[in-house]
Amino acid sequence: MRANIQFVFCLAFSVTACGLASAENWTRFRGPNGQGISSEVDLPVKWSATDNIAWKTSIPGNSWSSPIVHNQHVFLTTATEEGASCSVICVNRDDGSIAWSTEVHRQVTGPKRRQNSYSTPTPVTDGERVYAVFYDGTAVAVDFSGKLVWKNSEVKFFSLHGLGASPLLAHGQLVMPFDGSSREDNRLGWKVPWKNALVLSLDAATGTVRWKGKRGESRVGHVTPILINKGEQIVSAGGDRVQGFDSRTGERIWSIYSQGEGVTPSPVLGDGLIFTSSGFEEPTIRAIRLGGVGDITDTHIAWEQKKGVPVLASPLYVQPHLYTITRDNVLHCVEASTGKIVWLQRLSGVHSASPVLADGKIYILSEEGVTLVLRPGPRYDEIARNNIDETCLASMAVSQGRFYIRSSEHLYSIGAPTDR
Repeated sequence: MRANIQFVFCLAFSVTACGLASAENWTRFRGPNGQGISSEVDLPVKWSATDNIAWKTSIPGNSWSSPIVHNQHVFLTTATEEGASCSVICVNRDDGSIAWSTEVHRQVTGPKRRQNSYSTPTPVTDGERVYAVFYDGTAVAVDFSGKLVWKNSEVKFFSLHGLGASPLLAHGQLVMPFDGSSREDNRLGWKVPWKNALVLSLDAATGTVRWKGKRGESRVGHVTPILINKGEQIVSAGGDRVQGFDSRTGERIWSIYSQGEGVTPSPVLGDGLIFTSSGFEEPTIRAIRLGGVGDITDTHIAWEQKKGVPVLASPLYVQPHLYTITRDNVLHCVEASTGKIVWLQRLSGVHSASPVLADGKIYILSEEGVTLVLRPGPRYDEIARNNIDETCLASMAVSQGRFYIRSSEHLYSIGAPTDR
């Protein structure tokens, strides 16, 4: 187990040593590994709203799903008509022109938090279809020509916060967590734990239900799951819980009590540990050892840290450190093996987007449209500060020598323009 994990991180972090080429697709939230880590090299370091921009394209709607990239296609979702009309959009990677835009669903909108939208879940692709989930719990699949392949509206999702998690693909399945609350009594699932949360698996080819994984007692959350053990296990968290599920059957393998509702950051993996955070009430970073079965709260927590707890942006693991951004926008560098704070730096602006590691550098995008470029290490080392001066809550994508940033109005392709 440990050898396999070390091999994965050799690929992720030792790009030069392992000889990875630049040409990676960014197929889901936080990239192909779900960790916010890119194997790309020779990426832009400096840009502005007008300099080093390959193209920018107007995108309709007010939506915070992140862009994904597969070969020459950039995909996004959006919700227009005050959230009622849900669409999947395909943008040509070369020139930024819109190849197609397909309305795939119409929904009834309701409550949500300010940082959320009616199309927040980031889509995912397997290279044949694009899969998307919208505010009311409806999931769809669209082929690369823009044709709707299937739609599943079995889950009637509700949460006062809205829907913030994103789906993943595993073994021919679309897997999506639904950690909501009761429509009839909003306290149920929010302030009061309940048993109605689930992790849903749909057949990627047909949209039919494969399995439903049950959390047990839990509360609302917005956490995008990750895959471990060569995709055989899903690590998924909700309010009060961090859990591992068998990716083929949905059987719950292990569970940890992690008090706090409204948790958002996605877990990250490093050196045999899963790094998670909890939500309101008792915000805590927890490092969880792999390999447990059953309730492992008392046996598999390696360390806990109540300082530097991320709230919106997911953490980033760059060996040997964990980087987190707190509610008051302070960047923390944490020793990943112990939880000890190495350094901290107050950032300007507000941070909802999750940071990425690319070409040996950390890129941190603020809501004000400023991207900090840092060298990872035992001290704060800023390389550049790049401002596009537009509101940005979605996390950036990295693919084929470019950064893709979604603002409130545009999709930006960051990098030197091509001659095509």
